[in-house]
Amino acid sequence: MIAIDTVLVKLASRCNLDCGYCYVYNMGDDGWKGQPKRMAPDVVRALAAGLAELRAAQGTDFSVVFHGGEPLLAGPGRFAETCGLLRRALPRTCGLHLQTNGLLLSDAVLATCAEHEVGISISVDGPADVHDRHRPDKAGRGSHSRVMEGIRRLRAHPAAATLFSGVLAVIDLAADPGEVYDSLKDTGAPGIDFLYRDGNHDVLPVGKAGPLSTEYGAWMCRLLDVYLRDRHPVPVRVLDDMLKLLLGGVSRKEGVGLEAYGILVVDTDGSVNKNDTLKSAFGNADRFAVEWSVATHDLRQIVGSAEFAAYHRAQRPSAPACLACPDLKVCGGGMPAHRWSTRNGFANPSVFCADQQRLIDAMRSHLARNRLAA
Repeated sequence: MIAIDTVLVKLASRCNLDCGYCYVYNMGDDGWKGQPKRMAPDVVRALAAGLAELRAAQGTDFSVVFHGGEPLLAGPGRFAETCGLLRRALPRTCGLHLQTNGLLLSDAVLATCAEHEVGISISVDGPADVHDRHRPDKAGRGSHSRVMEGIRRLRAHPAAATLFSGVLAVIDLAADPGEVYDSLKDTGAPGIDFLYRDGNHDVLPVGKAGPLSTEYGAWMCRLLDVYLRDRHPVPVRVLDDMLKLLLGGVSRKEGVGLEAYGILVVDTDGSVNKNDTLKSAFGNADRFAVEWSVATHDLRQIVGSAEFAAYHRAQRPSAPACLACPDLKVCGGGMPAHRWSTRNGFANPSVFCADQQRLIDAMRSHLARNRLAA
């Protein structure tokens, strides 16, 4: 049985923002339309029972991440009930986490997070002009001021030091990396993470001229320079992970390195699916052939199945160019969704391969200048 590391729980299948780059709603997959708007109480109970059995069987902890859509659209009452059920079902050592756009971070929600030790990560792309360019609400209005109000409310909470886990930004190539870093640092977050825009070999990420171009790598190199010059930096997860890998360490999250993470996604109807970033490759790419559900299937049998094992293996790259690359241990082949092409399936290098190589080379130069081995 494959050990599960992360369980993404879709408490709500809709969102109160209309982010232009969203892989759930704006990259061609419309599976969300057939999902209940919120996870029903009986599904939550079945999920809690199944996760308790899974945790006991594998003997190691996993993190439960409330995801969406916007998970807080489930409502503060449903959110509190869900946290309570999971806390009673799982050991306290299993982390509970909330990935939110911050608009619905009310005092009631924060009280629930404090009671059940739920870490909160907030999506914000940088200064207002950068953020609002891509993250408007359904009426087309910018959301930055409301996100910042949510962050201020979180920081004012007595338990803020343990609740606030970080901010997450999607890269905008038109934005200045230094200004973005400074604005995210000013949020008071204890950590920052960055994501590339989703895309693949058939549909290139916004801003990339071709698979061999390095627009994203150049942006990340500029960010790296800013980060390494900062005398009081806020940790940037993706940069730290790659630097550690160059120095012989290990990564903490999927996307870089060769660690294979066991990831389950549970949608609002209780169906068990693959990593939902695969939606950006083609319609239903995140679906298993077997229609599994927490309401009708044993999670232990699901993660012990041949189909789940094949999905888990697919995290590792299979393209000959990747397998022969000396930097595979650092880049890890990137996210599976970014390897897709109609011609070769997922057996390609990442569409960001050249970008990552440029960033790795820049990191090696920094390490060499500081007389550190790489």
